[in-house]
Amino acid sequence: MRQTKLGSTDILVSELCLGSMTWGTQNSEAEGHEQIDMALAHGINFIDTAEMYPVNPISAETVGRTEEIIGTWNAKSGRRGDYILATKISGEGMKHCRDGAPISRATILQAVEGSLKRLQTDYIDLYQFHWPNRGSYMFRQNWTFDPSGQNKQDTLDNMLECLETLQTLVDAGKIRHFGLSNESAWGTSQFLRLSEQHGLPRVQTIQNEYSLLCRLFDTDLSELCVNEEVGLIAFSPLATGLLSGKYAGDVTPEGSRRSLSENLGGRISPRVWEAVSAYMAIARDHDLDPCQMALAWCRTRPFMCSAIFGATTIAQLEIALGSVDLNLSDDVLAQINAVHKAHPMPY
Repeated sequence: MRQTKLGSTDILVSELCLGSMTWGTQNSEAEGHEQIDMALAHGINFIDTAEMYPVNPISAETVGRTEEIIGTWNAKSGRRGDYILATKISGEGMKHCRDGAPISRATILQAVEGSLKRLQTDYIDLYQFHWPNRGSYMFRQNWTFDPSGQNKQDTLDNMLECLETLQTLVDAGKIRHFGLSNESAWGTSQFLRLSEQHGLPRVQTIQNEYSLLCRLFDTDLSELCVNEEVGLIAFSPLATGLLSGKYAGDVTPEGSRRSLSENLGGRISPRVWEAVSAYMAIARDHDLDPCQMALAWCRTRPFMCSAIFGATTIAQLEIALGSVDLNLSDDVLAQINAVHKAHPMPY
C-alpha cells in the first residue's frame, strides 16, 4: 500500500482511507470491526468518520453510533496507535447535532469532547470541519450557489475564533492536525492566510467529493492545494456506487445505497447514465474492474492525499483493496480524459 504525506505534516497515510459512514445502519458493529481488521491487515492506516454518522438514514437515534463502533474496536484491540484517525464536527443546519448550531469555539469544544468519549481515545489525528457555516456549493448546490449574502467580516472573525480554539486543543494534546470538508478555494485560502498570519493550526487537508463523475476540484482547488501542500481526501470516489456498474440499466440492487436514497443525493440525472456507460466501456475493453479503475485513477491526480471508500460487504472491501495493485496505462488515461470532455458534469 503506497503512502502519501498528510498535507505538509510528517504523517504518512495510505492511498486508500477506510470510510465508516454505514457502520450503525447498513453495517453492524461486528461488521465494522471486521472491516477495520481486514483494512489494517492490508496496509490501510487511515480511517475517516464523523460525529453525525451513520447515514442511510441520518437520525437522532443513530448520530454518534459510528464513532462508538470505532471506539469499541479501539478498546478491544488496544491498537489505537496503529492508524491515523480522522473525524468531523457538524455545523450549521445539522439539527441532530447541537440543534444545528454553527461551528464556533463553544461547539468545537463540546464536539471534540463528545468524539473523544465515543471513540475511546485521548486524541484525534485529523479534526475536520464538515462544511462551512456560510454554506457550500457541494452536494449539487453548485447549480444555484449564490455567495452574495455572505458577510465577509463575520466569516473571517469566525474562522479566526475557530483556529484559536483548535490551537487550544492542539496544546492540550486532544487533536493533532486540522482539515476542512466541502470547502471552496476562497474559504481554504482564508483559513491558510489567517493561520499563517497568527501562527495557528494550518489546514492540512480538504475532504471534498471527487470521482470520475465529479471533478469540480480540478480547477481552482487543484492549483491551490498543489501550491499550498493541502491534500485532497476524496469522498465518494465511486460516485456512491454508480462507477461500480451495479446500477446499470437503472437497476437498484436490494440493500444498495440507492435502495435507501432513490436519487443518490441528486446524482441520478438524465445525463449520468451515458457517462457511466462510457466509463464502464473503458473498463470492459481493458479487462478492468470498474471500481478498481476508478480508485486507481484517483491515485494519478497530483493533489490526492487519500481516497475514502466505503464497503457494506467484505467482498466490496476486497475489490477496493485490490485497486492498489493496478496502474492505469497511458491509453486508459487518455480514454478517461476523452470521456470526461464528452461528459464533464453529468450531475
